[in-house]
Amino acid sequence: MKRWYAVYTQPRNEGLAREHLARQGFDAYYPRYRKRRSHAGRVDVVPSPLFPRYIFVAFDIVGERWQAIRSTRGVIDLVKNGLDPVPVPEFVISEIRAREDENGFVLLGNHLKLARGDKFSIAGGPFSGQVAIFEARRDSARVIALLSLLGGKIVVELPVDAVAPAT
Repeated sequence: MKRWYAVYTQPRNEGLAREHLARQGFDAYYPRYRKRRSHAGRVDVVPSPLFPRYIFVAFDIVGERWQAIRSTRGVIDLVKNGLDPVPVPEFVISEIRAREDENGFVLLGNHLKLARGDKFSIAGGPFSGQVAIFEARRDSARVIALLSLLGGKIVVELPVDAVAPAT
């Protein structure tokens, strides 16, 4: 039975490792996202690895020659516990793939279209179910919001996953 495993790659060689694993017949997955980069007064968007130095490969540990993965160009080793590769749960790969756009890039909350002052519900964590007011975006994974609590407004920092439409 095929399962997913994490592969540790050489620095900035995730794409090379994925390409060479695919040539050997392995099902390799290299999740990337679009990273906003500014340099010398110019801002552009570049593809970046979601997990730098890691990709995923699916194989049957019993029936395939998976040891060949370790000698593949761009690969350092499989993530192991002792001598055995550690499987990555299928739902992890499924969740990452479910967040991909039509070009295969993982969306990291960039799909949120909130303006300062917009209300939203908090879905998860200790403030779950509370209504908050969007203040600003911290980065691609976090937002800053105002929350009415104990008769006053406090500033909270939340993961993008906790933002849900206001109810």
